[in-house]
Amino acid sequence: MKAPAIRGLGVLSGTEAKSVAGASAGATSGNSTPAKSADWGSAGAISGPPHMKGLKNETVDSKLEILTLPRPDRPGDRFRRATRECLLALAAVDAMLEDGKASREAIVGERTALLYVTAAAYGASNRAFIERRGGVVHFAYTAPAVVPAEVAIEFGVAGPYGILIGGAPATLRAIEQAARLLEAGTCDQALVLAVEIFEECADLYARHRRSYRWPLVETAACLWLERGAGALSFESARDGRRAAGAAEPGERFAAGPLADLRDWRARATAGPVELSGRWRGEHARLLWSPEKSHARGSAA
Repeated sequence: MKAPAIRGLGVLSGTEAKSVAGASAGATSGNSTPAKSADWGSAGAISGPPHMKGLKNETVDSKLEILTLPRPDRPGDRFRRATRECLLALAAVDAMLEDGKASREAIVGERTALLYVTAAAYGASNRAFIERRGGVVHFAYTAPAVVPAEVAIEFGVAGPYGILIGGAPATLRAIEQAARLLEAGTCDQALVLAVEIFEECADLYARHRRSYRWPLVETAACLWLERGAGALSFESARDGRRAAGAAEPGERFAAGPLADLRDWRARATAGPVELSGRWRGEHARLLWSPEKSHARGSAA
């Protein structure tokens, strides 16, 4: 399969936010937050909502932190009720366009595909709705489709569209699907979007603390692909094992491969890149020789 070329890549990461060790209840986004709900309980303990009574008075390890992203400000009444994950998705596309030195008109239309990947970003809106904090109007935001829908509306993206639910392997699969769409001529460019937020459901993640590599790192990322040269291959297998510890600690779920790709580009290393990841017993690997400098510095 032909490898696509990278036109732009925007990554917003909680690792770049200010860290506040031992933050108390009600800590604001943009800081490092202990693994508990900001709405319930005192610092250092998980008390949880009424249906989480089993967690009451359970002490949280101080190492269980969530590196959070702030809620972006976006003008316009349409975004007044938008969830944090939706606003972060829009901000990731803005960062992608800035990286590609292009205006938003460059991605408008039916020839731009959009593939959205997440493992957990719709959890916050579902929790708010179930606990009746969002009201009836909030119901529309409980579906994973609302995030790419906001992107499509805001930026005029009207081409092929898909949603993949899962961790890092799903994102690698989305890149492969984007490459297939480009190679088949189904689209002229493709966006691979991933958003993962954790703060609103911090106590739930802490309850299953052994399933993740802490800290949990909130990340919103968007990759802009065009037709390119070189080769790309994707492989996936299920071995039932949990994810091995990474060289650098932190769990980004589906956004991990895009953050890894950003780091690879920053190193300006010649040759191909290997992206890999595990999720729920699946191990996937993507071997890619993208044109790293393609269209960088060009105007839309």
